[in-house]
Amino acid sequence: MESAEERPPLVETRGLTKRYSSRITAVDDLYLSVRRGEVYGFLGPNGAGKTTTLRMLLGLIRPTSGSATVMGAPPGSPQSLDRVGSVVESPAFYPYLSGRDNLDVVARLCGVENPKKRVEKALEQVGLSGRASDKYKKYSLGMKQRLGVAAALLKDPELLILDEPTNGLDPKGMAEMRDLIKQVGQGERTVLLSSHLMSEVEQVCSRVGIIRKGRLRAEGSVAELRGKGGLYVKAEPLEEAARVLRSIEGVESVEIKDGAIHLITNPERASEISAKLFASGISVSELKAEQRSLEEVFLELTGEEEEV
Repeated sequence: MESAEERPPLVETRGLTKRYSSRITAVDDLYLSVRRGEVYGFLGPNGAGKTTTLRMLLGLIRPTSGSATVMGAPPGSPQSLDRVGSVVESPAFYPYLSGRDNLDVVARLCGVENPKKRVEKALEQVGLSGRASDKYKKYSLGMKQRLGVAAALLKDPELLILDEPTNGLDPKGMAEMRDLIKQVGQGERTVLLSSHLMSEVEQVCSRVGIIRKGRLRAEGSVAELRGKGGLYVKAEPLEEAARVLRSIEGVESVEIKDGAIHLITNPERASEISAKLFASGISVSELKAEQRSLEEVFLELTGEEEEV
């Protein structure tokens, strides 16, 4: 059986570029690869080119140059769109219709087979079965966002594209949306999620592409981007502690910074390393695991603070 890495990517771009004028380049020479069965986080500050990229992948706008394939077909083609569900920017529904009736309209427009069954299944998937008879205008923002995801799920798509799905939500709504993304991204379904919230991507996504000013800065699993873990050690005498740590097999680097020692090694070796320092007559006042956050990686790659 083929692994995810061996299968052709569901989404692939090659030099994808979108210019609106000689001065404005929204997406610049983008190479992106999204594999089957993963939740891929498309991470970047507001204005980085995320929505423009997604609109090109859905065939809503044409690229200036470069190419892309979605589900092995040109973006916007019937072969592509039949297997893709999407929520790009704010979903629009009829305010005086119920959630169920709105989905019924969408299902019939899309030619979904057995629309009633698919509508009920989608409502169940997003947790709106109990409020399906309520008018859309009475929904909270979080419920409206979930109804948008339900509409995208009506065709039972292989690829789900979500553009900033937690925008404007309160903390409870954000947590509910994260749980929903994890749920719908299980099995063979692939989710391409754009976000400017690093904590969101870190919690939900298996692989990440970081974009800034239209260019992809890095791509890989969250673990790969965060790099190797390590330990933070406060001990006395400091220089002697550093010497002992450098002599321990499997410790890749030891750095003294701000009155403490930072070493790259498996954080699970904390008790072993503490015992060796104690056996050498060194007093350890603090020892804890260290791991770079995705935010630290982002700032390092882009040289900018996160835009909110």
